[in-house]
Amino acid sequence: MPLERLRILGNPNIGVFICASNKYALIPKGVTSQAKQKIKDVLNVEVIEAQVAGTPLLGVFLVCSDNLVLAPGIMRDEEIDVLKQLGLKITIVETRHTALGNVVLHNNKAALLSTELSEDEVKSVVNSLGIGKFKVGKIANMTAVGSAAVVTDKGAVVHPDASDEELRFISEFFDVNADIATVNFGVAFIKTGLVANNYGALVGERTTGPEIMRIMKALGMG
Repeated sequence: MPLERLRILGNPNIGVFICASNKYALIPKGVTSQAKQKIKDVLNVEVIEAQVAGTPLLGVFLVCSDNLVLAPGIMRDEEIDVLKQLGLKITIVETRHTALGNVVLHNNKAALLSTELSEDEVKSVVNSLGIGKFKVGKIANMTAVGSAAVVTDKGAVVHPDASDEELRFISEFFDVNADIATVNFGVAFIKTGLVANNYGALVGERTTGPEIMRIMKALGMG
C-alpha cells in the first residue's frame, strides 16, 4: 500500500476536497493533471471531477462507498446528472446536516453515525449504505465522527483525544486495527488531511514524517 503527500488547489487539507472509495475518487474541478495521476495511482481508482452546490468541498458534503454516493439535498440536479451519466449511483439524504461527510464514519463492515442525526436520518443513511452493523455515537466527545477519524477495511486513524476505550471500540466495531494520529503538522481532525482506501493513502503535504509513520501503522501499511 503506497502513501504519498499531496495538496489540492494549493491546499494541504485534502480530505475536505476529495471523497474516495475503493473504486473511485471524486475530486474538484481545477486539480492539476499531476495531482490527478497521483490520486489515481496511489488509491488505484478512477478519478472523477464533481462539485456540490457549486463548491469543491466534496469530502465535507458527500459520503462515498463502493456502491454509491450519499449526497445532501443541496446538490444540484445538473451535478447529480454528471455523476449518474458516468455510472455512479447517487442517493440524496434529506437532512439539515448537509455536511454528510462529517457525520458518517464507515467502511464496508460497519457505520458509526453522529448523535446529531435524527432516528429517521440514521435509518436513511444506513439503509442507503446497505450496512447492517451500525451505531450512533461520538469520538473524543465530538459529534463530528466523520471528521475525527478515517477508517478503511484494514485500519483506522483516530483523533488524538480518543480514549483507549474508544480505540478498542473502534477496532472491534469496524474489525480493524485502530490508532491515534495527527495530520498536517499537528491537526487533530484526521479527515481534513487524510484520504485512504484499501489500496493506499494520501496525506496533506504538511504532514510530518513521524505523523506518516503513525498513520501507516494505523492503516496496516507495512
